[in-house]
Amino acid sequence: MKRSRSSPSASPIRVVLADDHSVVRAGIRKILETAPDIKIVAEANDGQQAIEAIAAARPDVAVLDVRMPRSSGIDATRWIRANAPKTAVLVLSAFDDDPFVLAVLQAGANGYVLKSADAEDIVLAVRKVHAGKSALDPEIARKVLKSLSGAQSSSQQQGPSAREREILALVSQGHTNKAIGSALQISPRTVQGHLAKIFDKLGAESRTQAVMRAISLGWLTTLQGGEPDE
Repeated sequence: MKRSRSSPSASPIRVVLADDHSVVRAGIRKILETAPDIKIVAEANDGQQAIEAIAAARPDVAVLDVRMPRSSGIDATRWIRANAPKTAVLVLSAFDDDPFVLAVLQAGANGYVLKSADAEDIVLAVRKVHAGKSALDPEIARKVLKSLSGAQSSSQQQGPSAREREILALVSQGHTNKAIGSALQISPRTVQGHLAKIFDKLGAESRTQAVMRAISLGWLTTLQGGEPDE
């Protein structure tokens, strides 16, 4: 048996789990709780309950279904990005339809994994988004890159500056604007200005989407590894 990389003294990854199908939710909970470094701190059976649970628990990761009553996973993701930015979002869905995928990534989700994925891949996805990395099912990644390729020619006409490449690399590691500014010796406001230009060049609406599009255009060779900021 492989030993967990997590230190016994390390704080577990605190997760809020939301899915409107109780049987499915129970199955996902069982999968996640097999990992010694993951703890389910609250559950919700619709999007509004998810928002309320996240507001109360302030988890490290929210695992959300896309289609839920009252508020969808897309709406919940938008709320999280606006009100609980330190909570990473992993969408776990049965749907691989392009509109769902693109909408939730544009809303700011950090990952999108299909419910048909292996148990170990679901656990790994939670760990990845908690570490500030993107987690996309291979089939989802192909769909995203294909859908984003339409903007390739226009984006390539105005490529990134050297500074923008540096910022993109740090964004892909999950660093905050403050940490990026500290690393590059510029102000967080200046970082935000560069990010606005990057988003405009890429036609991106979230950091995850910007990183994925930058990879598809060759601005980044791969998602960068690294430790997330506190």
